[in-house]
Amino acid sequence: MSENTFQFVSDIRNIYCVGRNYRLHAAELGNEVPTSPMLFTKPTHAAVTMADGVLVLPGSQGLVHYEAEVVFAVGRRYEAGISCDDLFTSYTVGLDLTLRDVQERLKAKGQPWLAAKGFRNSALLGRWMSYPGIVTLSEQDFGLSINNKEVQRGNLKDMVFSLQQLAHFVGQTYGLAAGDLLFTGTPAGVGALSDGDKLDVWWNEESVGRAAVKLEG
Repeated sequence: MSENTFQFVSDIRNIYCVGRNYRLHAAELGNEVPTSPMLFTKPTHAAVTMADGVLVLPGSQGLVHYEAEVVFAVGRRYEAGISCDDLFTSYTVGLDLTLRDVQERLKAKGQPWLAAKGFRNSALLGRWMSYPGIVTLSEQDFGLSINNKEVQRGNLKDMVFSLQQLAHFVGQTYGLAAGDLLFTGTPAGVGALSDGDKLDVWWNEESVGRAAVKLEG
């Protein structure tokens, strides 16, 4: 695999990410389930496509955790009351990577999570698919396999805050427009990556993105 097969995604405006949006994931990390959507952002420079390449990640700052998530691309400007079926144009399965030890230190100090969530190559994106509507999407599972072993499986119907609720919250609070991405949260099963791991994100049992991990530093 070539390290050059990962290309910077240049047409993204904002990357919004939702934390603790699956109850079992919140529980596995000892966190409370939020009463309103918990949002953080990643720089656009964090985004890369999963195209059978070698994913270079920082290996000297503690554990790098994987978090498989369904990601939606916004196709038009948000307006009050708009349906999520009119707002989003495509979707994929991606990975929100987290420097977990760094995050725990930042949380203990009450500091922002940027260093733990926004490093380069921390927002992975699989192959984009046309958005078919939330009802259809809720009938199919997504997940992550590592070294041919399933480690995460989720379904959008199990989210604490639905896609429609997220669209309204983010659109009204921060704004949404064409070019924005929304990571919708991860189900239970997160864990640490190891050097040489082979990642495979999938939708409805079909692979939509692969990568091999290389930890440096």
